[in-house]
Amino acid sequence: MAAEYDLVILGGGTGGYVAAIRASQLKMKVAIVEKAELGGTCLHRGCIPSKALLRSAEIYQQTRNADKFGVEVNKPVLNFIKVQQRKKAIVDQLHKGVQGLMKKGKVDVYQGFGRILGPSIFSPMPGTISVEYENGNENDMLIPKNVLIATGSEPNTLPGLDFDGELVISSNEALEMEKLPESMLIVGGGVIGIEWASMLNDFGVDVTVLEYQKQILPTEDKDVAKEMEKQLKKRGVKIVTGANVQADTLEKNNNISIKALINDKTEQFNADKMLVSVGRKANIENIGIENTDIQISNHVIDTNDFYQTKESHIYAIGDVIGGMQLAHVASHEGIIAVEHIADENPQKIDYNTVSSCIYANPEAARVGLTEKQAKEEGYELVIGKFPFKAVGKALVYGETDGFVKIITDKKTQDLLGVHMIGPHVTDMISEAGLAKVLDATAWEISQTIHPHPSLSEVIGEAALAVDEKQIHG
Repeated sequence: MAAEYDLVILGGGTGGYVAAIRASQLKMKVAIVEKAELGGTCLHRGCIPSKALLRSAEIYQQTRNADKFGVEVNKPVLNFIKVQQRKKAIVDQLHKGVQGLMKKGKVDVYQGFGRILGPSIFSPMPGTISVEYENGNENDMLIPKNVLIATGSEPNTLPGLDFDGELVISSNEALEMEKLPESMLIVGGGVIGIEWASMLNDFGVDVTVLEYQKQILPTEDKDVAKEMEKQLKKRGVKIVTGANVQADTLEKNNNISIKALINDKTEQFNADKMLVSVGRKANIENIGIENTDIQISNHVIDTNDFYQTKESHIYAIGDVIGGMQLAHVASHEGIIAVEHIADENPQKIDYNTVSSCIYANPEAARVGLTEKQAKEEGYELVIGKFPFKAVGKALVYGETDGFVKIITDKKTQDLLGVHMIGPHVTDMISEAGLAKVLDATAWEISQTIHPHPSLSEVIGEAALAVDEKQIHG
């Protein structure tokens, strides 16, 4: 069968399905080709299921410490089967919601593997999509005016640390564990590795993190990384930085053993399982890019500011183009790409205004430049920092660790970066994101009257601290 479309989207993840909805609103005839489930990695193997598990871990820890709030309970028992059932129910509900959105927007969904063809009898330009089916059904041919590549990414690994699904696992397999191991070795102390370290620790697993760089969370502000390490270690997580894992020493029996070079000394680490969390790689293999003039650099697709590839009618968004690799970024990129196709004159993204979050315990969030980045760009800095322990609502919550740090340009007073670590900061970071979008100064943030008592008071106090005018510190 051959069908014509205004737009065919390869990949029905967060970027792809949001782009489809926007295209439908703009009266385009749209199709999505998705080899697995609508919602993609974020819904099924990333953001949503991992945060569901993190919430269960949080509740378990809160219950274990309920006596600190004057609530006496019997020793709580973790039923991990029910934890997984709750996670699945959340994912299933959201999956049905996405399917409903596709029907509402009259988006055709092809459940198969999409491959870009070169010039053919269907079109003189590359871009016809061949949809291949596992059941052996004859391929469908989709003939679009435009193509959007939104095929996402998958967990990366290190040479010699291939995933076996049992002892050496990625986050994909970790999400599907039917029972918790007694111990877990995590290779990689980036965002995903630290979220898993925090979650497993809260569930009672003995966790060791091996990070190659000199600090965990290498892309985060050094003060935030230092505080995260301090809090995780206080809870019993073992963290080793500057660890060069020696893959050729990996031994697997009923558990795993591996050695790492640390400060010119070799140390051995043992655990029931090993989670390898060393980033993600773009899904650009076997989708037919070789049949086009699309350019690849550093294993991701090159695009302009509106996500056009060298083939002007083929666009790409999300993890396949590198960048921030965040679900909300992919969604916004998809909207901009579709509006560019429709000549809607969209505004390009200023990535310095995009917030990112770490859903560990404690939470962390940021927008803009780190202190190191700001110095490297030549700014003279004025920094305001304020701790949660001086905020009444944090005491009420029983979560007083952490702080808000605001980095400004001394010359212009411009807001360069905002960094938070502490309770509920993943919900509070949007205030800082809005401030960045509106080009607000720290003084303007300080003039926002924050309700009392609230955790958000820490933002106002940090803004005042830029001018050394904080009230409660």
